[in-house]
Formats: sequence, C-alpha cells, structure tokens
Amino acid sequence: MFEKSVFLSALVGLSVALPAAPSAFAGERYQSRPPVIVSPDLSAPWVMQLGGAARPVVYAPRAVQPQVRTYQRQVQRRAPQASLMQPVAARANKPIRTQIDPIFLPQMVAYDSPHKPGTIVIDTNSRFLYLVTGNGQARRYGVGVGKPGFEWAGKHKITAKKEWPDWTPPSEMISREAAKGHYLPARMDGGPENPLGARAMYLGSTLYRIHGTNAPWTIGSGVSSGCIRMRNEDVVDLYERVGVGTTVIVM
Repeated sequence: MFEKSVFLSALVGLSVALPAAPSAFAGERYQSRPPVIVSPDLSAPWVMQLGGAARPVVYAPRAVQPQVRTYQRQVQRRAPQASLMQPVAARANKPIRTQIDPIFLPQMVAYDSPHKPGTIVIDTNSRFLYLVTGNGQARRYGVGVGKPGFEWAGKHKITAKKEWPDWTPPSEMISREAAKGHYLPARMDGGPENPLGARAMYLGSTLYRIHGTNAPWTIGSGVSSGCIRMRNEDVVDLYERVGVGTTVIVM
C-alpha cells in the first residue's frame, strides 16, 4: 500500500513538471532566432534574411522625361517653315482672281533711262512696262509676263498693230495644252472672248505680242507663254501712243 502511494505521488509530480519543459525550450529557441529585415523599397516584396549577412536591395528610381522636350521638338519641326518665305521683291506666278493691285494701274513715274522718248522698256521681273516720255519720266503700266520656263529677253520693233485681233495658236502650244487635257481651237475670231483682247502689237518676226486680255486679274503675274499682257483699257491707251517701228526692249 505504501509503495502504491509513492508511485502515484511520483506520477503526479512528473505530470506537473512536464508542461514547464516545452516553455523553457521555446523561450530558448525564440531568443536565438535571427532578426527579420524588411527591404526599404516599398515596391519590393517582403524579404526574410537569415543570419544577417545579406543587405536589403535598393532599386534606383526611374528617370522621368520632362514634358518640355516634346514641345521643343515640335518647335524645331515648325522652324524650317520660315525658309519657305519669298523675298519681298518677288512677284507671284499664280494669280488670284480678284481686283487688280492699284500699283499696276497706269501712272507717270520718274524714270532715268538712256533710251530716247517713245521707246518701250518691259521689266519682266517687276512686271512693269515703261513708255519713255523723256525728261527723266515714263508712263508705267502693269503687265503679265511669261510663266516659268517661258521667260525671254531681247530687243525688237513693233512690226504690226491690230484691233480686236483673231488668234491662231501655234502648233507647239496646241500640242502642249492637249497633253494637259486642254484642247485649243485652230483659230478664234477677235472679240471680248478672245485671249488676245482688244489690241495686239506684234514684235519683230517672233510669235510674241503685246496684247490685251480678258483675264485682267492676271496682270502682275507670270502666266503667259511669253507674250506681254495688259488690261484691255491699258493696251488701247498704249496702242494709240506708239506706232509701227517702235523699239521694244524686254529684260
């Protein structure tokens, strides 16, 4: 009986002592664990590093391109457009259908010239025809001249004059216009619809003339196949002031 009591007492003591052992071992284990290091980069995942030998990885931030660069590139693309501007002295070749510029209306101007009175001088660059009157003056008219590729210069005399002339297009012109889809008549009677206008003055043995036009808005432009165009009222005025044999200088 006494031995049974001693056995039970020992068994109870053992059951009481057993729960304390895991606690001691657990405390010893947690005290020796390595520290947890969290990466300072908030965009990276949590990193658990054992032993403390590794260092947290730091990611370099992305470089942000400033918006102002896009604007500068746009300005640089537009800048070359300034090179497309024409010089002030240039005259347009393609006319705009509107009223004539007053600068091309007939007027007396100062004109110092070595040519004798009655000479006609045509400045194709400025699109003016000068009838020299002497005393450092000239009567100036606006004209239309040859388009690019049809410019010419020379000295001739007026060999014939015609009122309301008929028009016989040269074969070269007929072929050239036909290639563009424009078909010209072999001949057209004189009149308001005729492209030679109210008067024509023929220059030497050439195919060129000083003549009127039914398209006055073309005065001041380079549009013809080499002929010199004037408004109908202006060519009538010049026609009355000059005769056959008048010297014409085209430059």
